[in-house]
Amino acid sequence: MTPGDTMAADRRSVIKAGLGATVALAAGAAGAADAREASAGKRDYKRIATEEAWNIPEILAAQVEYATSAAAPNDSGLQMALMFSKLQALQDQLLDIGPGRIQRMDELGIDKQLLLLTSPGVQVLPPDLGTNLAALSNDRLAEAIARYPDRYAGLLHFAPQNVKGAVREIERGMQKLKLSGAVINSNTQGHYLDEPQFLPILEALEANDAALYIHPVVPPRSWYAPYEYRGFGGALAGFTHEVWMHVQGLIFSGAFDRFPKLRLVIGHMGEAMPLLLYRFDWMQSNADNRPGLRGGQPPVKLKNKVSYYFKNNIWITTSGVAWEPAVKFCQEVLGPERVIYAMDYPYQVSKEEVEAYDRMKMPATHKKMLMQTNAEQVFRLT
Repeated sequence: MTPGDTMAADRRSVIKAGLGATVALAAGAAGAADAREASAGKRDYKRIATEEAWNIPEILAAQVEYATSAAAPNDSGLQMALMFSKLQALQDQLLDIGPGRIQRMDELGIDKQLLLLTSPGVQVLPPDLGTNLAALSNDRLAEAIARYPDRYAGLLHFAPQNVKGAVREIERGMQKLKLSGAVINSNTQGHYLDEPQFLPILEALEANDAALYIHPVVPPRSWYAPYEYRGFGGALAGFTHEVWMHVQGLIFSGAFDRFPKLRLVIGHMGEAMPLLLYRFDWMQSNADNRPGLRGGQPPVKLKNKVSYYFKNNIWITTSGVAWEPAVKFCQEVLGPERVIYAMDYPYQVSKEEVEAYDRMKMPATHKKMLMQTNAEQVFRLT
């Protein structure tokens, strides 16, 4: 068997596994629904989880084939995809957006999931391939939501490496497929949305009323080595710092002054950024008036303090941080309307964490905002 035959066989195996994961699990569905009703107790709110990962087998297969080809770039995100592809149990969960996932939601007490295509998505692939697979994933997402409208909503994915294609897909995903916003798995082969070539994407997001969720990926190869060496590339440090770079880059590029209705969502308790708003404001002059990556354009001076944009254009989710002091701190400094519940399925899953939210001591109105109505408003859920 030639290397090409081996890769093709591996790809067929991945696709078969992914399709098998979505086979209907009708047996026991009624009992699971009963369990979900019982878990509701006396709640007057739904539990809407808003950073819940999924994938399609074609994207996984394309990542594996590209990463193992002679044409593969030295891209840390692509290598992350290759590593994750070998975790079969994880992939089975990501590929399942049928009744198997719903059964697990019932067991955990989750009423609805907002589905985000998992990192690194199509952003590590060549432009045309990434564009086509993003469209395919959005079609599959819309189909799953149509089958289970009470249980799923979702964010469209796009390939920033093809700017015109990304704009078309944002328009199609919002206008035709009626999805609930967009997700980007942060940097695209080392590039961020604050760079001038991506302005049409920001314009399309605002024009189509699409909230943009920035989900982490490992830092780009140009500054990944210290994290990789220490094992900190993921949630211990790299994910957080990588999203910081993206969010602060957008703020200091003047994106929110230029697009004042642009809505941004970041997870993992805002990647700890709310804790440092005072310091960001104090040190703002360090970056104001610097041209940075903006290609010889005039330097940008923000119209407002950094904290202003966090309180007007940015929302955070609690994914992976079921910690009452942190939740309440963020509600206090950002406003209770800016903090949204998320689980981070299937990467961090715990029924105990779900129950911890029910026990949190806060006004009932704030609890309902946290668990349900903030998500409905930001992502335009009906």
